[in-house]
Amino acid sequence: MTETRIAIAFVVNDVATEKDDYSTIRLARKAVARGHKVALIGLGDFIYDWQDGICAMATISKVAEFDDDTTYLAHLQDPEKGRERIKLADYDILMLRGDPAEELTTRSWAPSSSLLFAQLASLGDTIVLNDPNHLTDAVNKTYFQFFPEAVRPSTTITREAAEVHRFLEAHGGKGVIKPLQGSGGHGVFIIDDNNRQNLNQIIEAVTRDGYAIVQEYLPAAAEGDLRMITLNGRPLKVDGTYACIHRFSQTEDHRSNISAGGGMEMAVPDAAALKIAEIVGPKLIDDGMYFAGLDIAGDKMMEVNVDTPGALNFIDDLSGIDFSGVVISDLERKVRLRRQYGGTLTNRQLAVI
Repeated sequence: MTETRIAIAFVVNDVATEKDDYSTIRLARKAVARGHKVALIGLGDFIYDWQDGICAMATISKVAEFDDDTTYLAHLQDPEKGRERIKLADYDILMLRGDPAEELTTRSWAPSSSLLFAQLASLGDTIVLNDPNHLTDAVNKTYFQFFPEAVRPSTTITREAAEVHRFLEAHGGKGVIKPLQGSGGHGVFIIDDNNRQNLNQIIEAVTRDGYAIVQEYLPAAAEGDLRMITLNGRPLKVDGTYACIHRFSQTEDHRSNISAGGGMEMAVPDAAALKIAEIVGPKLIDDGMYFAGLDIAGDKMMEVNVDTPGALNFIDDLSGIDFSGVVISDLERKVRLRRQYGGTLTNRQLAVI
């Protein structure tokens, strides 16, 4: 238990589709174990009320210690458990953990609508993380291009097949093509001599629902990548250990994403990875990106995940360090600061202070 009792609402795609290896479930479980009030809200569950402001139909967790994430998720998804109407003004923290990529084909309206509700909620006393006013800029990988060129691989974003061919020809015939909006390693193709003959079909498949992003191939990616968690714009580090894992492929398609079947192990970020974190930090701070995941191969950052960065629960388990508990402690600190300053700090300031 903790002296600072707070109320936290987590926004997820849908409570019914949450899984017990999601970082959100770990964070929520850690919060209720400390005595905090926790609610989970689906992307389509918000309400704007003419009297009460931003409300939602939410799944309310009981405050208790659960044995593990599986047991806790079973509690949240209990068929007998109904939703309750809540007012966001009664919650100290609204943590945005929805994945826009999961909604592309079925509920394309959901991510943008939920962000607008979150923006309205941030006008009150609720601290909204990550800052929703800048998350609207980060709905797809175009956001990545706003970071300094020194940390990014060469990139083209297009729907034109000729432009993809031109980029690959300029980069030795090898590259990576993937949907501009997507996650988890799905729809990612490494183009080389082995599949170049299928390039037009690959381009057609990737651009079917939007733009494609084409990047230079990073040789270091053959050995996997690093997922480094940042908090308040800086690498998350506890007792000398970074919240950082090495993700590596266990299949022939070379995808290192955990959700795509990749393996993982704890890793110590090298000087190149720490330099990348140092370079991207100022923009993360300026944009109010409280909690982010940097995906790094060699001396380049392949992606930055600011929507729903995962792997924190895996890092907890591999390291034996309670990184998730550290995040909850940091949220408690932010609420104390908001109260101490009497509401004079902006949401963006509170997001990364």
